[in-house]
Amino acid sequence: MIQVTDIHKKFGKNTVLSGLDLSINGGGIFAVLGPNGSGKTTLIKSILGMVIANKGTIAIKGNSVKNKWRYRKEINYLPQIANFPGNLKVKELIRMIIDLRQKPNDSENLLDLFGLRPFLNKKLSTLSGGTKQKVNIVLALMFDSPLLILDEPTTGLDPAALIQLKKILGQEKKKGKTILVTSHILRFVEEVADEIIYLLEGKIYFKGTIQELREKTQQNDFEHAIATIAGHQPNNHA
Repeated sequence: MIQVTDIHKKFGKNTVLSGLDLSINGGGIFAVLGPNGSGKTTLIKSILGMVIANKGTIAIKGNSVKNKWRYRKEINYLPQIANFPGNLKVKELIRMIIDLRQKPNDSENLLDLFGLRPFLNKKLSTLSGGTKQKVNIVLALMFDSPLLILDEPTTGLDPAALIQLKKILGQEKKKGKTILVTSHILRFVEEVADEIIYLLEGKIYFKGTIQELREKTQQNDFEHAIATIAGHQPNNHA
């Protein structure tokens, strides 16, 4: 599904990705973790073509994404920060995205699941951060695409909305979809992820299941396992 080979990316003198290699064959939930500045969002935006690497290749379904855009039609993306036009109403934004994507959508069901119907006629500028995030999630999940990329989807969600999100991700996984998720909420990651991809200093330090991570770090607790690898550098261990 996704093949990233020897990706390098600098912003000025700051090296963000340094010879990163990643292979995801597809089907399952992959959590991309790492400390701030480790390259998580840059990696995601490189896959989306929003950031152009200085070196290396990225392929989706065997096809290079360089200078391409049509492949993005098969991706649902949830950005970390939802910068919506404040003067639009919620229903106007949803209608605009539906008109742009020109695909069947599940917006009506998602609006009910996340309790957004009372807000349809509200302007986006008046919404709380948590409600904006629910709108963000509806926009990202209402189309049927084989690849989902969700950057910090749990931000600002109340417990009921978080339960719905986990349920939806489980349903999407059962359909054979590939889901990339970044999150600082380790309990959420532990509950949903099939594999962990841990970045340090622009390289992948660990890729594998949570059980494999526990064995590697000799920590039974997931949070302690993450803390253990966070204290190491990628060139010190295999």
